[in-house]
Amino acid sequence: MNASARIVEESRENIGAAVMGRNMFGPIGGGAWGDEQWKGWWGDNPPYHYPVFVVTHHPRDPVEMEGGTTFHFVTDGIESALEQAREAAGGKDVMLWGGGNIAQQYLAAGLLDELELHVVPVLLGDGARLLDNLGDAEVQLEQVRAVEAPGVTHLKYRVVT
Repeated sequence: MNASARIVEESRENIGAAVMGRNMFGPIGGGAWGDEQWKGWWGDNPPYHYPVFVVTHHPRDPVEMEGGTTFHFVTDGIESALEQAREAAGGKDVMLWGGGNIAQQYLAAGLLDELELHVVPVLLGDGARLLDNLGDAEVQLEQVRAVEAPGVTHLKYRVVT
């Protein structure tokens, strides 16, 4: 097993639920959902296999997928999404999958315990800068781990409060 596989397995071993932003679920472009048939970027069997709470301004009924994933759409803020995810997780961890904007919101609100970054040297040309838009939040990170693997560096930080 290579270093990246070990890191990914370790980070996923105790997840009971997750939160993600609307653009990670998609489709990107603002406005309402448009095509109610849209079920995400990953096909009929997403890689999560637990409840996922999508923070959005656009209401939608839950979407049940193969493999045990159900997407729940939360319109009343990040705190509500986290509370619902914690309840669904039943004592296991809640993973924040991103994207950048939702991660900024959770960091600024002091609602993240850890931050794990997988740095790949690919220039995309656009996107949300993870540590921007934090307002008055004084985010301090303590490095827990740095693992170099082929084509990627895995960084893990504890958020210090």
